[in-house]
Formats: sequence, structure tokens, C-alpha cells
Amino acid sequence: MSEVMSRPAAKTLLLNPQDNVAVALSNLDAGMETPQGVVTSKRVPRGHKFAVRPIGAGEAVVKFGQIIGFAKDGIPAGEWVHEHNCGIGEEHGAFERDYAFGEGVVPVEFFTGAEQATFQGYKRSNGQVGTRNYVGVLTSVNCSTTVAGFIVKEIERSGILDDYPNIDGIIALKQSNGCIVDYRGVIFDTLKKTTWGYATNPNMGGVVMVGLGCEGFQIPKLKEAYGVTENETFRTMTIQEVGGTKKTVEAGVEAVKAMLPVVNRARRETAPASELMLALQCGGSDGYSGITANPALGYAADILVRHGGTAILSETPEIYGAEHLLTRRARTREVGEKLIDIIHWWEDYTKRNNMEMNNNPSPGNKLGGLTTILEKSLGAAAKGGTTPLNAVYHYADPVTEKGFVFMDTPGYDPVSATGQVAGGANVLAFTTGRGSAYGCKPTPSIKIATNSEIYRHMIDDMDINGGEVVEGSSLEAKGQEIFDMILRVASGEQTKSEQLGYGDNEFVPWHIGATV
Repeated sequence: MSEVMSRPAAKTLLLNPQDNVAVALSNLDAGMETPQGVVTSKRVPRGHKFAVRPIGAGEAVVKFGQIIGFAKDGIPAGEWVHEHNCGIGEEHGAFERDYAFGEGVVPVEFFTGAEQATFQGYKRSNGQVGTRNYVGVLTSVNCSTTVAGFIVKEIERSGILDDYPNIDGIIALKQSNGCIVDYRGVIFDTLKKTTWGYATNPNMGGVVMVGLGCEGFQIPKLKEAYGVTENETFRTMTIQEVGGTKKTVEAGVEAVKAMLPVVNRARRETAPASELMLALQCGGSDGYSGITANPALGYAADILVRHGGTAILSETPEIYGAEHLLTRRARTREVGEKLIDIIHWWEDYTKRNNMEMNNNPSPGNKLGGLTTILEKSLGAAAKGGTTPLNAVYHYADPVTEKGFVFMDTPGYDPVSATGQVAGGANVLAFTTGRGSAYGCKPTPSIKIATNSEIYRHMIDDMDINGGEVVEGSSLEAKGQEIFDMILRVASGEQTKSEQLGYGDNEFVPWHIGATV
């Protein structure tokens, strides 16, 4: 038997008849004939792309039926296509997108009556429903984070939480800013929205907020802004006013102990899936993300929307180049134009800071097969499913619209998810191809692997294997599996990240503006 005949068959995937690249589903050696009728000219790693026909210099590279970049030089058929020969085409002029506001809106067919899904959640007095019941110790400044940590350690060390089975735990939400903050500026406004968003997230049963006293992010100004007064589930204190570290820890512990019986009164009861607000996240993406886990999560998001729930897509730098697909789904022109205004802000923001939008994908993304931000964004946007885009929000704004919405956030996962949770997300789904170690207290995070290899390799961290989509499972079946798990997790089933104890260090508000 010849050497060529003894080689395993090339496993590849052509995603769209219009594509001029295909994806390798296994490592392809040089000289392998592919199902597309071309022979590889060099090794193509799993998850990466190769040309299925010649691509001329400056010609668009097409995947998903969409432009993901432009050939830097001529690319022969069978050639590995990656950053060495494919870019976003700055040298050929800007990549033009047709925003076609609202032209692709498809009405939602809602589930009704007995078809409507339910979960077991904590109904709050304001009408919201939580999937968890936490006590939070919030901070107004980095200077009070150590004291907040001491308070939580004392409560946990005491074992008192064992007496309150309806409480999921206590968490210190520490931040690294809050000191030199102009109360008239964007940093204060963002901290205000983010902190109060966490305090009022439906997964939070009670809150103690600790400050130093002299910081720019003043607790009284926060309370004044939202018209809140202290009550049995919301207490505040500052270290300087109470009398130092030890006295504040003692006062904080007593404040928490006093609210535990009140927080513990909450009981899980049946609630409609329309009360779920799902944060959509991806991190450590790879060449499989836009093929398996992301579109499967998009299918689950569509199901949730059909049940009357809310799905929040974010990470603005990671929809750059795919925003024209979202504007086509905008419910109104105003919604679509708000998204484009945000895109323009990011273009200016990166330019002012001597950066470019294509500095994303990360090195890990590129190792996994993603070449340009255009390619990454097309895959990331797939998490948003197919339903109309009903609203666009700025970072940490309260999400009040039902259905599919977008929130402006950076692409950095902890900062992005912090904004979504501040907006009200009570459950989170997180796709990953390279592997991710992340949790998000007080909101449970479901991890979805994009490929079977990373699912098996990091089995203690992964909840669902999205890689099965290219191994025989359909996107519809995987999407339904994800949705079913969302309901179970919302009803109290712990995710892998919760079992491991993640979520104590992932409160990361976006620091926009100057630090002086």
C-alpha cells in the first residue's frame, strides 16, 4: 500500500457554497487530497482554513458566505490560509458594510399556554426573579476591599451560613478603582451604574456596602442618585467613620448576620422562563466557535426569546465587521443606528490609544484558527441567534426590553460579563474553544466547549460539549440541550465553575476615562 493510500481521510468542512476556504476538522498533512478536490500544499492545523480555489491578491477571503479578510498576495488552491497571507485589507481601503437597517427582521413566533417553559426561582419584591440567593459585600473603593474580604471570611469561618439553607453564599465584590474619581465624569457614572446594578441584581438577596470614607466614589452620592435608604437588606458603612479596620469588620459581620434571616426567607417557586435574562459570552475562541457552540447557543437564545425571555449579546470589539448582520435585524432604524454610533466610538477610541480593532483576535484565538477580527466577529455574533434586535444599551445600563438585545462592552470577558450582570443578567452562557477558567457570582456561568478535545481535556470545567455538532449532532439538538440546562441551572443545579468555587474575583467594572 502506498504512503498516500495509507493516510487517514482528510476531514474538512465547507460552510457555504460561496466560500473560497474550508475548515480542517483534523490536522491535515501536506499532500493530502481533500473532499473539495484540492491537495494541501503544507500542513493545516485542526480548526484552521485552506483555500479551495485560487484567491487573487486583494481578493476577499470568504467563510460563512461572508468576507473575513483579504488575500495579502495570491493564494493557491490547497494553501493554508492564516495571518501570513490574509488581513483585513486596510491597504485596499475600508471594508464597506451595507447596514440595511431592519430589512432582515423576522417576527418571533412565541410559545403560548402549556408550551411556555418554567423554572424554580426566587421572586423578589420588585417583580424580578433570581436564579441564586446571595449576600454581597460591595466596595466603593479599592481601599475597602481588604475589609470586605475579612467580613466574608469571618462569616464563612463562623459556619453560620449552615443555618440558612436558602442562601447560596456570601461574596466580596472587590474593585480596583473608586479613589480619584470625578463625580461629574464617566468613571463615576460607570461605577455608579455597575455597583448599583450588582446590588439590585435579582440574584442578590442582601447587600452590605463598605467604603473608606474619603474616596471620590462616595456612597452617599450613590444613595442619592438612586433615591435609596438603608433597610434590612441594604446597609452601608465606611472604615473612617466606624473607627478602623477591626471595628468595621465587626460591624460588617453584625450587619450580615442581621440580614441572614431575612434573606433566608426566600424560597424557590415556579416562574416563567420569560423572567430569565441570559448573558451571552465567549472567550478563548477558536476556529470551531462560529461552527458549533456559538450558533448552538444562538439557537438556545432564540428558544428563550420565544418563551418571552431576554438574551444579551455584548463585546463590541468582537462583533466588529459583523455589525451589518445585526443592523439588518434591528427592530427600528434608531436601534440599528445606535449600534453603529457605538462602533464609530470604538474606532475612534482605539485610534486615540494607538491601537486598531484588528489587534483582536488574541494569540490564543489565532492558534485556534481565527485569523482576523472579521472572522472572529462573524462567529461571535452567532451567539445572538436570529430574532429581532430590540434594543441597544450602554455599559451596565439596566436592561428593560425583552427579547434579543445588545450591550456595549469591551471584549475582555470579566469586564464584559460584569456589565451584563449589572444590567440584570441572572444566568450566563459562556462558549470557549481554547478553554476558560471563569465564574461569575452572583450569576451562574454555563461553560460550552466548541470542540470535543477541549471538552475532554478540561472536563472538570466544561458543562456542555458543543463539539458534537461536527460529529453527528445537529445545531438544533445542541441548542435545545443548552436551553434545557439553562432551565436546570436557573432552578438551582450547580455549574462546573460553581462547583469549583469560581466567581470571587470576577467583578471587574469597566474603567473608561483618565486616571489622574
